[in-house]
Amino acid sequence: MAAETPTDAFDEHRPVLMGVAYRMLGRVADAEDVVQDAWLRWSQTDRSDVREPRAYLVRITTRLALDRLRQVQARRESYVGPWLPEPLVTDFGPTVPDTAEQAVLAESVSFAVLVVLESLSPLERAVFVLREAFGLPFAEIAATLERAESTVRQLARRARKHVEERRPRYDVDPVQQRDLTQRFLAAAGEGDLDGLLALLAPDVRLVGDSGGKSKAPLRVIETADKVGRFLHGAAAKDAQLGFEFRFMEINGAPGLVAFLGGKPDAVFQLAVFEGRIQEIYIVRNPDKLQSLL
Repeated sequence: MAAETPTDAFDEHRPVLMGVAYRMLGRVADAEDVVQDAWLRWSQTDRSDVREPRAYLVRITTRLALDRLRQVQARRESYVGPWLPEPLVTDFGPTVPDTAEQAVLAESVSFAVLVVLESLSPLERAVFVLREAFGLPFAEIAATLERAESTVRQLARRARKHVEERRPRYDVDPVQQRDLTQRFLAAAGEGDLDGLLALLAPDVRLVGDSGGKSKAPLRVIETADKVGRFLHGAAAKDAQLGFEFRFMEINGAPGLVAFLGGKPDAVFQLAVFEGRIQEIYIVRNPDKLQSLL
């Protein structure tokens, strides 16, 4: 049997490294750049002293992601309109052994959680991702971040409290979410304003991300009446364009991708709670749709 090569060892752990980097940065391209940098460092490392390749690679990737996060945060301060993560097509596949672990991974990559993570400090975000999404021991996180374990525990408590207080309430039942998404699409397509309003929670919020490069609201729209009327008007304007809609698993949950001329034009995802739509996320920034091609 041939000896394991550096590429073999790295490829074995690449999904975890992409998972860490994407949750840290919220953009596929940035995450891929970080993982590529991690590979370059791995390929140049004396691996005879590396007893646990996975832990070593996660450590490298986290530190690189922290550096990149500090750089991109400055750019996001001048971002036009609301910021949403880059949509990620997810398929956790056979590497996830049970539905409980899959639910944790899906929640940690959801739009609702990633938006809240943007308001954490880089260190808090790193601790939250490593602890909540990947279940790393505090001692390992402390070694990764070169901080005392007591400090890491404090960061973890603070980050968890922050996320729990700020993320919207939502159910994770994919069958219910897909059903409501289908009804949402039907009502919008038929110009049925009453049907749309019946699906919306009274305090529903619509968040659109265009980066100023496409049509989307530049402010968050709130309340069922305002959101419903906005969607009703937008659907009427777009009815003649010939959009093709496809269901895809986006960020761990059913999502709707609108294609125009064979290219992705928008991603819609709904956060559902107790049978009503609580949040509507719309990504139309063309720079964030390239990975869907």
